[in-house]
Amino acid sequence: MNTDVENLFKDKVIGHPAGLFVLFFTEMWERFSYYGMRALLVMFFTASLLDGGWGWPREHAFAIFGTYTSLVYLSTLLGGYMADKKIGYRWAVVVGALLMTLGHACMALETQFFIYFGLTLLVFGSGFFKPNMTSIISEMYEGKEEKKDGAYTIFYMGVNAGAFLGILLCGYLGEKVGWSWGFGVAGIFMFFGLLQFWFAQGIFGKIGLRPENPIDELGDTTEESGVKLNPFTKFQMVLIAIASTLGLVWILNDPVSKISEGTYNIFDFNLFGLKGSNVIILSALLLFILLLVIRIPKYDRITRDRMLAVMFFAFITIFFWAIFEQAPGSLTIFARDYTQRVLEGTSAMTFKVINSLMTLIPLGVITWVLYSLFKKTFSKYALSNIILSFSFVIIWGIAIWMLYNEFVKDIAEVPASWFGVLNSLFIITFAPLFSRWWESKYNPNANMKYAIGMILLGIGMACVAIGASDIPVGAKTASVSMIWLILVYFFHTMGELCVSPVALSYVSKLVPGRMIAMMFGVWYLAVAIGMKLAGVFGESSEAIAKTEGLSYFFWLLTAIAVGLGVLSAILYPIIRKLMHGVR
Repeated sequence: MNTDVENLFKDKVIGHPAGLFVLFFTEMWERFSYYGMRALLVMFFTASLLDGGWGWPREHAFAIFGTYTSLVYLSTLLGGYMADKKIGYRWAVVVGALLMTLGHACMALETQFFIYFGLTLLVFGSGFFKPNMTSIISEMYEGKEEKKDGAYTIFYMGVNAGAFLGILLCGYLGEKVGWSWGFGVAGIFMFFGLLQFWFAQGIFGKIGLRPENPIDELGDTTEESGVKLNPFTKFQMVLIAIASTLGLVWILNDPVSKISEGTYNIFDFNLFGLKGSNVIILSALLLFILLLVIRIPKYDRITRDRMLAVMFFAFITIFFWAIFEQAPGSLTIFARDYTQRVLEGTSAMTFKVINSLMTLIPLGVITWVLYSLFKKTFSKYALSNIILSFSFVIIWGIAIWMLYNEFVKDIAEVPASWFGVLNSLFIITFAPLFSRWWESKYNPNANMKYAIGMILLGIGMACVAIGASDIPVGAKTASVSMIWLILVYFFHTMGELCVSPVALSYVSKLVPGRMIAMMFGVWYLAVAIGMKLAGVFGESSEAIAKTEGLSYFFWLLTAIAVGLGVLSAILYPIIRKLMHGVR
């Protein structure tokens, strides 16, 4: 029996250990900083010089955005390895939070050097932070498998609480006051998250500490159960090195070659009628597939089958995120340039009231969760709680100032970044319902969760496709009703709740404990591919809009999402056998 796990379950908040909510608020501030900055990035790059931006074409902004978000998830491979083998999950979280704090501080300076250096620090910081928060939860719920889906969904609610506040407040400050304010405030709250985690980490006991005798899958050893590990051979290590190098260089070269308009392009060649960049990325993909073909058959049957199930879900996940992540890219541009956002009279007052309720009610709910945590932990972790409460005082102050500032105006101009808030708002509203659904007897199987999620994603894209149907081919501006974007974010949120939080839970259930952090890293590799593909899709939207119209682009994404949803449902009998009883 793991005594640390049992001790954690003695002090409960909303039916879960108090330690889960320490992670909840730490992750909330990290997501506040990440999504707050991310909501501004594409708009900052594409804003005119007179508006304080860089005046880039949309294609260039999408390219660097896709590379940045992709590298954020690729860096989790490094962060997962360092935590597993060297420093432990908790130190990895601390290192990641510190790097991200410094990254946001650099971006607030807005010079070319500091923007790029800040993005680099954010990439490495996220790599250390992101996979290891979920790994701590996995250890916390060891032997409590039936509670994992609900725990990950609550944790995901914390993720979206941070995203909600970050997009709302950083987005407003960046668009209305100045880009530096948006970038800077993101860093301040990342620092608060670092401090509250550091001073409360004693609540976890020995969970997440530096590994004393880490199992090295590269070595030729066996587990106590007698199951033979699958050590990497030198040839496999060479394949990993070549594929990783090719993929990484391609990701970095892609925006550089486009922004420099070909002046700097290390893949400036053609082979068999293909551009050099396409040859390189296809080669990296083929090498990765070869590695899987070599390695997976060498695991014991159950581990092998379950890894194949993970690979199937990872494939669907790539396209889920490639479509879902149009939100900070093509959908934000759609909101800024093609949506009627200026409201007057009754419409303006209605929006102000709704926006106030949207801000204050979720903030009140999160504050109540904070109070519930205080009652359980304040006596032992007073400093952490004081820091956390101080950060909430500042958040309340910024929110009230923002709402007052808007109420005194005669008209209401909805910020383009505001629509991104809807995703987080809907998750905060519906996450508890989905958590109960997953713990009930009506809990769908994994394939159906993915099928439902992808079909809902497709319905969302169909909504914006219908809304864009009257926009002329090649138009640079339009005045489409906001209702279509609201519907997009509603359906996308319902789809996200079916896929994203439960995906993390299934990885932890399907792979052996020795491989948890590594497989989270592999999972984030799939997400990274999806993020870069989202940027590629965004770039394609510009070309398609000029020839076929924006509506056609969104219909294409609809077809991809629905098609993969149907495929997931059809393959249920096969995947069920591969999962060997895991539901």
